[in-house]
Amino acid sequence: MSNVQTIQDSFVELYAKKQFVTDKTGVKTIELVGASFVCDKPAIFGEPNFDYIKRELQWYESESLNVNDLEPTPQIWQAISDKDGNINSNYGYLIYNKKNGEQFIKVRDELTKNPNSRRAVMIYTRPTIHEEYNLNGMSDFICTNAVQYLIRDNKLHAIVQMRSNDVVFGYRNDFAWQQYVLEFLADELNVEYGDITWQVGSLHVYERHFNFIEDEIEKRKDKKATMKLADMAMGNYYGKVSDFYD
Repeated sequence: MSNVQTIQDSFVELYAKKQFVTDKTGVKTIELVGASFVCDKPAIFGEPNFDYIKRELQWYESESLNVNDLEPTPQIWQAISDKDGNINSNYGYLIYNKKNGEQFIKVRDELTKNPNSRRAVMIYTRPTIHEEYNLNGMSDFICTNAVQYLIRDNKLHAIVQMRSNDVVFGYRNDFAWQQYVLEFLADELNVEYGDITWQVGSLHVYERHFNFIEDEIEKRKDKKATMKLADMAMGNYYGKVSDFYD
């Protein structure tokens, strides 16, 4: 199974080959279609912003469907909300609220009744999203389709199934939410939490974030050059230093 390093390698390779896809706004992206990997790191490129993640988790827990309650409101949320700040994608609302079927409770109850169940699925999106994503000038077609939970060997695992995911900000923040829910649900079920597997229809890096890929390429060049110098200096005595690196 692929991991975060594998996904990072794939984006570096696509960038080097200049294999770009133009999105609906005319912006270049680098895209992996049908990506699937185990989340063994909280970021693919860059580092998580834990101050923001904390605020977003609190907003999700509030179940508010208005981005003005997430203060200060990030530009990306402003861009997809309607003129009054209303959106569809408060993930806390989507898994906790009665109006979306109390997904968290249903999964918890299913796994309590049958720990081996394959029916424990929190469904985030809905068929009516095709008509509701652009109401009143909104542009919010929910990105997470569903998350399946499986208990195996007394560990709770999550399989996150996404329609679309931005690598830089999207993955970091969405992973933090999914890890938060997984740990919460595992505590409720009195089991350990296990792996998160990420499955995405379109996993992409926007052109404005190509610098993250460029920085990674430079780091790899520097690392290769450093190992070559170490090989030359130490090779006669200790073998190749680079043998100790992946």
